[in-house]
Amino acid sequence: MSEEYFNKALSNFINDFAGGDAIRHLSDNGFTVKEICGRLDYPMSSSKVGEIVWKHYLNEGIICLEEPKEGAVAEKVEYVKEQDSFGKTSFRRVVKSVENTGSKYICVDFGKRIYKDKEGFEKALDILGTGDKDYILGLPWPVQPVWHVLDERMERITKALGGYENG
Repeated sequence: MSEEYFNKALSNFINDFAGGDAIRHLSDNGFTVKEICGRLDYPMSSSKVGEIVWKHYLNEGIICLEEPKEGAVAEKVEYVKEQDSFGKTSFRRVVKSVENTGSKYICVDFGKRIYKDKEGFEKALDILGTGDKDYILGLPWPVQPVWHVLDERMERITKALGGYENG
């Protein structure tokens, strides 16, 4: 069990080192998981890229697993690279408090719908543009409802799906 855990941790570290910053940067610029995979020099599975983007969105507060409250304080985790006097490099975990300042969220249950009837859900998404459909299908949505920032993309998606707001 511990060898399996170590191998998974090592794999995650290597993937994050190889392309984690690039993946987070591209996702911040609105690229879908599919588009990000096409731009990487390092071969990485779309599921691994989706996991990195998902964790980034959770960390940035773009997606929340619990309903966000107005004025609530969330934690944002960052890692700071430091070098000692002998040149040894290390990383220090820094936790910052970020206040939810007026961002609007929408409750979505894409994961539940994918789990119940993936084929039917994908067919229902055909009404969306390719980028919006790829955005939804590229992320590893949990079976539970989540809250997503109501940005331009989510407004477009919810409008196309007929005011989709179900949690």
